[in-house]
Formats: sequence, C-alpha cells, structure tokens
Amino acid sequence: MTQAGQAWNDAGRRPWILDWRRDRRGSSTWRRGWLIAALALLVSVLFGFHGELPNSVGNLGSLLETFLPWLGLAVPVLLVAALLRRSATALVALLLPAVLWTVLFGGQFSDKSSGTGDFTVLTHNVDADNRDPQSTVRLVNGSGAQIVALEELTGAALPAYTSGLAANYPYHTVEGTVGLWSKYPISDTRVVDIKIGWTRAFRAQLATPKGPLAVYVAHLPSVRVKFDAGFTADQRDFSAQALGDAIQAEPLGKVLLLGDLNGTMNDRSLAPVTSQLRSAQGSAGSGFGFSWPAQFPMARIDQIMSRGMKPTDSWVLPADGSDHRAIAAEYRYNR
Repeated sequence: MTQAGQAWNDAGRRPWILDWRRDRRGSSTWRRGWLIAALALLVSVLFGFHGELPNSVGNLGSLLETFLPWLGLAVPVLLVAALLRRSATALVALLLPAVLWTVLFGGQFSDKSSGTGDFTVLTHNVDADNRDPQSTVRLVNGSGAQIVALEELTGAALPAYTSGLAANYPYHTVEGTVGLWSKYPISDTRVVDIKIGWTRAFRAQLATPKGPLAVYVAHLPSVRVKFDAGFTADQRDFSAQALGDAIQAEPLGKVLLLGDLNGTMNDRSLAPVTSQLRSAQGSAGSGFGFSWPAQFPMARIDQIMSRGMKPTDSWVLPADGSDHRAIAAEYRYNR
C-alpha cells in the first residue's frame, strides 16, 4: 500500500488534511495550533494598537504604519499553517485579524469618485537619476492636469522639463529641487523652510477661474532603514512639523499640498500635516494608490491633500523613467 493510501486508511478513509479528530499524540483539534493562534493574536494587536508602538526604538511605530496594509499577508500564511495543523483554535483566532484588516482597509477598495471636478492636479517625484526625462514630459503632457508639481529636479534635467512642458503650461516656478507648472497664473511664491539647509518646499498662489488657491509643493527628507539604527526618520519628522506650521498659518481658505512626503497617511509622524488636510486618495480614490517603488509599488509616500476643496477622483499613473509613480487627483473648487 502506498503512503497516501495508508494515510487514507489510517484516517478512516479520509485524507489526513480532512481528519480533524485527535492526532497521534491524542490532541484534539481545539488543543492544537496554539502557536499559530498566538501569532494571529499578535497580528491583531498590531492592527488594533499600532499607534501605541513607540518610535523611541528605531522609529518602529512609523515603520509599521508605513507598511501596515501589508501586515494583512500574515493572515493567509497563518491560515495555511492552521489548515495543515488542522487546528480549530487557530482558525477561530484568525477571524480577529481578518476582521480588523477589513475594518481598517476594506473601504479603500470601494469607488469613492463623485463626478467631474473643476481641475486636475498631478505630483511626481521625477527622480534625480531619471535617464529618460522625455518619457516623464510625455506622461505629464498627456495627463490632462492643469496644475503639476515635480520633485527631485536637477540642474541637468531641468531644461528638458522646462522646454518640454512650456506649450501646455505657460506658467511655472522652480525653487531649489521642486517646481510647479500651471495653466493658471502663479504669484506670491515664497520658500517654506523645512529645516534641512536647502530648498525643497515652497508656497505659491494660483489664480484659478474659480478663485485664488494656495499651493504648497514639498519634498520631505527621505527615511532610512539602518541595521544599527532601525528606521531613521528624525529629519523627515522635523521637516513635517515645519511644513505643518506653514500650512496652519496659511491665510487662504483653499489649500492644496502636492509632493513626496516620504510617509503614508497612517504614519503618525506626519500628523502635523495630515491632521489639517484631506487626502485625495482616501476621499475619492479606489484602492491603496501605492506610488513607490515604481516597478512594484508598496507604499503611498507621494501625497495630494487639500483644505477647503472637494476631491472628486484620484488615481496613479503608469511608470515612466522615475523610481516613483506619478499620482493625480481631480478637485471641485467649491465643495
């Protein structure tokens, strides 16, 4: 008799995977798989109390919050383990993280778009090492956006963007390594000091057909994962506070923030910014809207946020020569 046949016979003519009676050591299905159940409960705790995980050690709290949706992959992995172990206890325990993930992120997959807006905006970290800026120019020109922010501009590549976008965007301004291109007149441009020693953020006023609009373009410092220091994001966090202070002091009622914030909406360290503004993806998009890295996006660290306006749609554009995906949103000026 083959081993498979013996397993069938030993289990009362049922394959072992379907036999949920006592195992050879006498353990019932309710007394097996306690380790799997414990891991399921740990995942549940991380979902439910991720805000309590301290940042004092390697910024672990922010690291978890950056990739929090991906923690859900633990559920199918543990499900397979529970089935192989034939553990009813583990299966019951897995219900909790599955429900928590659905509560936290299930709503992301509904289509929240709400009709036509007044104008479209786009932001893109074009990558300082972009070897094909013309591909990026074609992407932007074909996007239909009226307002475009670009980050990580270099002196060598800037002429390609300036000349390539001139026909569609008669107004533009560049401060440091970030720039704004617009179909609407730009005025009152001033640098926003985000405490890094050089310019990567500014504020400008646009004269849209619907009224004045304050636009902030920002590229916050990058975060790093180091073996000896964990997830290092202190400089990014200081810059987020400075940017949040500038937005809080903004006198105009209509405010738009475009840029690479090197953090997700879940990241508590961006609270000085995210607590004041509304995410276009969260309010009008479908799915997570991941933008980085371009070839296999795992996080949305590029953001479009606003105050005093209604986002009506949000989406991610195809990959170009950058290591980020461009993101776009449509807005209704009068909410």
